[in-house]
Amino acid sequence: MMLNVNGVSFQYKSTPVLENIQFNVSCHEVVAILGPNGVGKTTLLKCMNAILKPQSGTIAIDGENILSLGPLEIARRLGYVAQKSESSRTTVFDAILLGRRPHIVWRISDHDLLITQAAIHRLNLDHLSLRFINELSGGELQKVSIARALVQEPKVLLLDEPTSSLDLKNQIEILQIVREVAATHDVSAVMTMHNLNMALRYSDKFIFLKGGAVFAAGGPDVITPETIQAVYDVPVEIKNFQGAPVVIPIA
Repeated sequence: MMLNVNGVSFQYKSTPVLENIQFNVSCHEVVAILGPNGVGKTTLLKCMNAILKPQSGTIAIDGENILSLGPLEIARRLGYVAQKSESSRTTVFDAILLGRRPHIVWRISDHDLLITQAAIHRLNLDHLSLRFINELSGGELQKVSIARALVQEPKVLLLDEPTSSLDLKNQIEILQIVREVAATHDVSAVMTMHNLNMALRYSDKFIFLKGGAVFAAGGPDVITPETIQAVYDVPVEIKNFQGAPVVIPIA
């Protein structure tokens, strides 16, 4: 599987937000989209999911332009986890089962129920399956959102700041789940992030946005003090700790 974003540009009314965005994502890869607030990270994810329609460019999965597909067809290929999830008087099981909607023709099948139960078990939500989602903590609710995206059986997971507002333990758990899903399924993940060290730990590739354009893209070698200062306007050092690079702001 190959996701190809080619020449995507987008503007709100007359204000340019994204300009000629290009990158590729292969199966099993986890890609972090990085950059300061307001640079267009969330807008890019919404363009990739056809929630927003780019003024130019294509987003293709295995050569098929998803911008030419209907909503249900897109949902079979892309699972989207928004930055904030809505809470309602719906049980965890039913909320996750809703993710099967793109595959349900006449009625919910035993297969749909089995896939839902498997996702609940994978994200350690068994003990919460009959709880209402408006009773859950932020970390629990985020797991429900990821499980709902997984049962869509997409080729690509799009996650908008999946660790936003979570404590350290839940941040690690969520990113480990994303990493494991990408490694064990025929799926890739693209996520926007602010935490550079978490991105370094759990991602394969990195895309830095600056001024609505790709400033740098590639593997861990693109995360340099020069790139970070240019993108974030913050001087940093990068040290090695127990074999892993760590970004340290210079006071």
